[in-house]
Amino acid sequence: MNICVIGTGYVGLVTGTCFAEFGLNVTGVDNDERKIALLQKGISPIFEPGLEEMIKKNLREGRLVFSTEIEKAVEKSLVIFIAVGTPPRKDGSVDMTYIDEVAQKIGENLNGYKVIATKSTVPVGTGERIRKVIYQYSKGKKVHFDVISNPEFLREGSAIEDFMRPNRVIVGANSDQAIAIMKDLYSPLYLIETPFIVTNVETAEMIKYASNAFLATKISFINEIANICEKVGADVNVVAKGMGLDQRIGSKFLHAGPGYGGSCFPKDTLGIVKIAAKQGYRFEIVRSVIKVNEKQKERMVEKIKSAMGNLKGKTIAVLGLSFKPNTDDLREAPSLTIISALQRLGVKIRAYDPQAMEAAQKIIKNIEYGKDPYDVARGCDALVIITEWNQFRNLDLKRLKSIMRNPVFLDLRNIYEPARMREMGFKYFSVGR
Repeated sequence: MNICVIGTGYVGLVTGTCFAEFGLNVTGVDNDERKIALLQKGISPIFEPGLEEMIKKNLREGRLVFSTEIEKAVEKSLVIFIAVGTPPRKDGSVDMTYIDEVAQKIGENLNGYKVIATKSTVPVGTGERIRKVIYQYSKGKKVHFDVISNPEFLREGSAIEDFMRPNRVIVGANSDQAIAIMKDLYSPLYLIETPFIVTNVETAEMIKYASNAFLATKISFINEIANICEKVGADVNVVAKGMGLDQRIGSKFLHAGPGYGGSCFPKDTLGIVKIAAKQGYRFEIVRSVIKVNEKQKERMVEKIKSAMGNLKGKTIAVLGLSFKPNTDDLREAPSLTIISALQRLGVKIRAYDPQAMEAAQKIIKNIEYGKDPYDVARGCDALVIITEWNQFRNLDLKRLKSIMRNPVFLDLRNIYEPARMREMGFKYFSVGR
């Protein structure tokens, strides 16, 4: 089967490469000539563990190609995945410009039956919108096509595993033919008995938003619990463990910290609030989730100020810039808000991240970057862990203490045990403990 994936961003690149690994012939399409040139050489423009190796393998074996020619890719493909960006507008609504442009191109190049599947996170009703645009630009061609929803649930840093061994596959379609083709496409997953949910397009579109909004809610909830724990002398880690053992609640996403970030949760929580508002409904829970998340970042700055006193002229070492480990993604990362606030208070920042420093240099100004955690900690007045990369979990604490000007350690991800850190001579601060 020939398929194409339009958009070689995070979702599109992982999706296309993994389908090629399934044995399908895949064309990855993008209008960014520089990105396509890199991909044709087997160079991934994003960091995702194992992805570049998989790209090179499937390029070598001839199942994966990259192109800027959307017309040819559409003409030769049975299934067309739309995986272009859907950025938020200033009011939080979804910008559908790229979706509309792709739908137009598909309409102009229809030459036979196609299944058009949306991978991008899009508002409910987008499937019908795409159908109308394709029909408009097909200019009276008597060609049948189906528009379906096939949302992605890929975690950055674990995306290949999530694609190859998903919790579920959602197919929103109103056509038996399209459903049969999608089941054929995902047939390798039947071998591991992956649950398939087949529903209508609108329900599939809503499942994606509802899932991300609920996970974001868990994060904001445990962060509020952490804030109360600090006031009453409780330990949020133990509270979360006690909650998570209840199977109705589950342990995932109950980790207190500086708030969520990334390409999905901030955008999708705003998106579902706007979807509800368009229907005349005020989504109070998710509105609160968004507000709590923004305040949590501010609380981290207040925590640093409380630990250090007057910040003007101080030097702080920051470990971790990406919004989560195993990615170089800085979109809506808590580090951006925290560093910016500290700089306004007169703090000099030194920073280290295993993958995100190149990206950070394009966004954050007036920062000194180091080669490792010890390089940035040398002579600093405090060290702050913002992202819980594995290599930060077992730092040489004696060495660290010996090279810091002041042994102030702010662990915003609760990696270390408070008692041990204090025994080592650190002024140790964490979240909710």
